[in-house]
Amino acid sequence: MSETEKTVEAEENPHAKVVLQAANAMMKASLKLVPPAVLICIVVFTILNGLPGLLGSVIGGVLAIVSALATLGLMRFSAGMDPMFVMVIALGGYVLKVVVLFAALSLLRGVTSIHPMALGVTMIVAILVAAAVEFAAFRKTKIPTIIPASR
Repeated sequence: MSETEKTVEAEENPHAKVVLQAANAMMKASLKLVPPAVLICIVVFTILNGLPGLLGSVIGGVLAIVSALATLGLMRFSAGMDPMFVMVIALGGYVLKVVVLFAALSLLRGVTSIHPMALGVTMIVAILVAAAVEFAAFRKTKIPTIIPASR
């Protein structure tokens, strides 16, 4: 669906407009603060562990950022759908993300050129920072809790 179609859909569906507004605010906040947090982890783990720390931290940061952006992408994708479908997509997306992250970490488990602590700590930092800034952006966004039906 193109941005024009999403804009038209948002104008027709007040629920979609609110969800897209929240998703946009959350995306901007995430992109401002998560990459610097990952960069700090990369620098720290490179200094502490050399090349394995760099590789582990970069991989952990990329996995976490992709995971956070996937959530916001699903939010944008399902904005105009029926709330039941939104819940199915949200829960299905969460399960799929957990499975993909588990598979990625399982595949990387035996790789000796990656420092596992650097990978894990960077992922945790990035995911926690993303969750915190998304929560703050959502709270700061002026959106109604109850959206009256237009008739």
